[in-house]
Amino acid sequence: MPELPEVETTRRGLAPHLSHRRVTAVEVRQPRLRVPISDDLAANLTGACLSAIERRGKYLCFLFDRGVLLIHLGMSGSLRIVPAGEPAGRHDHFDVAFGDRVLRLRDPRRFGMAQWYEPRDANPPPLARLGIEPLSAAFDGDWLYRATRGLAAPIKSFVMDAHRIVGVGNIYASESLFRARIHPRMSAGRLGRVRAGRLAAAIRDVLDEAIAAGGSTLRDFIGGDGRPGYFQHSHAVYGREGLACPNCAAPIRRIVLAQRATFLCARCQRY
Repeated sequence: MPELPEVETTRRGLAPHLSHRRVTAVEVRQPRLRVPISDDLAANLTGACLSAIERRGKYLCFLFDRGVLLIHLGMSGSLRIVPAGEPAGRHDHFDVAFGDRVLRLRDPRRFGMAQWYEPRDANPPPLARLGIEPLSAAFDGDWLYRATRGLAAPIKSFVMDAHRIVGVGNIYASESLFRARIHPRMSAGRLGRVRAGRLAAAIRDVLDEAIAAGGSTLRDFIGGDGRPGYFQHSHAVYGREGLACPNCAAPIRRIVLAQRATFLCARCQRY
């Protein structure tokens, strides 16, 4: 599933090519996504001018002069810019044309969404309950320490809870906890101030590095320019079960936590 770095990579790839351009046509080939595309989307979009593309968690917010197009890439979706007239593939479900260039949504599993919201919807429902942005100035060790007080849930589950912190998926949670030397099963409420600061910094650093590398391509993620991400080549623990820890050479372990594969070094990461 595309996570925050992959979505931010997509945003940065699209924005320079589409901002301040006007929609000339919309084509919906398959409206039955996770959230069905509404019948009036083409009418709302056609003629609208795109002012900017922002990201909130794993959502892309296309800000037009008459409303917002909210897109989520789901499990396997991707957005690309293609030349006008390029034939659509089997899983290319949705096009927005900006003159000679087309924004194309490809979604093999059809678990994404593309929804229109009027200007009166200042905070569209999918965004209303999202947590703090981990790359924002407000996210730091003090915030993390305060937010975890009294919680018995594992720290990895807390980090991945989008109602608390947005966009830190399975890969980046595992990598951040490894850097912070914290065991994924440790109760969030046991996180002290020092380790809270260490974990907040690790999350920010891992996400920044992943964005710089274009995200992680494990199956079929590609950015807005059609290129894969390369951060998977820098993974210290994720997907490396049985291989040597880069710090101490102990074998990387794989456990299941909250029904998700979790990778760690049991020697370096402590409760």
